[in-house]
Amino acid sequence: MEHQVIFFRDQRLTPEQQKAFGRRFGELHVHPASSNHPEGHPEVMVIHADEHSRWVAGEHWHSDVSCEEAPPMGSILYLQEVPPVGGDTLFASMYAAYETLSEPIRRLLEPLTAVHDGGHYYEGRYGRSEDYPRAEHPIVCAHPVTGRRLLFVNRTFTTRIPGLAPAESDAILEMLYRHIETPEFQCRFRWEAGSVAFWDNRCVQHQAIWDYHPHRRHGHRVTIQGGRPAR
Repeated sequence: MEHQVIFFRDQRLTPEQQKAFGRRFGELHVHPASSNHPEGHPEVMVIHADEHSRWVAGEHWHSDVSCEEAPPMGSILYLQEVPPVGGDTLFASMYAAYETLSEPIRRLLEPLTAVHDGGHYYEGRYGRSEDYPRAEHPIVCAHPVTGRRLLFVNRTFTTRIPGLAPAESDAILEMLYRHIETPEFQCRFRWEAGSVAFWDNRCVQHQAIWDYHPHRRHGHRVTIQGGRPAR
């Protein structure tokens, strides 16, 4: 797998077509918290922001639904409406994030796991629930196809490192978050109406830039079911 994210322009996709495209790569995933989807298409998540929005989906660095035991392997986002300026998405390589760590830090991280808690993010968006997923994953994982090592923690869902004191856990996670956000690891996509982005959720994090209020940004996302992250 040479590319971690790919882009298409000038597409016109119905929900059925977007789902059919996603199914070429695996079973489709249904979001555990959002019920905002086109009628009859629970696998299609509506991504929308306008003048009434208090926040935008994905405004902090994350990999999609990393709080599940088996997070999605990939996501396909199709935007039908875009603002006249702004609304870009940043993508960051978790291969690059891992490979640029010093050897002592790699050795420190190798045996550690981290808790990814859906409630940490979803409660502020969708309300309180006991049903939000929560999972524990290795901090350093191997990509199941390429075998390359990568970092698997993110600001949105990762809450702590079991076995460490809270201050130790917080310090290590904050160091990793800042490292992951290094601009040299990133690409930035400027959306146009009809654009599609397809990224490997196992080795890529992304962030939606919320800089276009009060304009509209509207589209659909399909995610593809993945496996449990492993060393």
